[in-house]
Amino acid sequence: MRKKHIITIGGKPGSGKSTTSKRIAVALGYDRFSSGDLFRTIAKERGADIYQGNILAEEDHSIDEAVDTKLREIGEQEDRVVIDSRMAWYWMPYSFKVYLDLDLKIAAQRILSGMDAERIEVEHVPDTPEAYAKQLQLRLDSESKRYLSLYDQNPYDTSNYDLIVDTAIHDLGAVQSIILEKYRTWLLE
Repeated sequence: MRKKHIITIGGKPGSGKSTTSKRIAVALGYDRFSSGDLFRTIAKERGADIYQGNILAEEDHSIDEAVDTKLREIGEQEDRVVIDSRMAWYWMPYSFKVYLDLDLKIAAQRILSGMDAERIEVEHVPDTPEAYAKQLQLRLDSESKRYLSLYDQNPYDTSNYDLIVDTAIHDLGAVQSIILEKYRTWLLE
């Protein structure tokens, strides 16, 4: 299979997918796409936050179809792009597939400490990290259920990825360095 200059970054909420994908794209001079941003936009258009959007998507497959169509288009038409997405690895098997892992309690603390007003506007956010971690688990359960039903795939199965990075033990700079080093090696293999 021909490799493309595409890095797909998946992982749990709060693991650093968005921030990491932005930094990797800048470092390489690549474009960036976030399927999470697109999903949030679609959910907001339907009067839902990200969690309600996940529940809606369990019944209304057009939400995932819109995101997945965009991912497939990018994979077919683009090169030199970094994609923050739970399922891009599936649609782009020729990409360098990265999984960012993080305990949900730590993820909840990180998200709450860095929450911006725009995100608060589109999401119901619990007050405590413990309550938010439970909400994140519900989101993971919903996503796992949907993707298993739609594609017979689990985006949280780390065997789907070329590289797994635990963002609890590596700071953002280290995560970026690890990904860039492994990506460059992968391109040469």
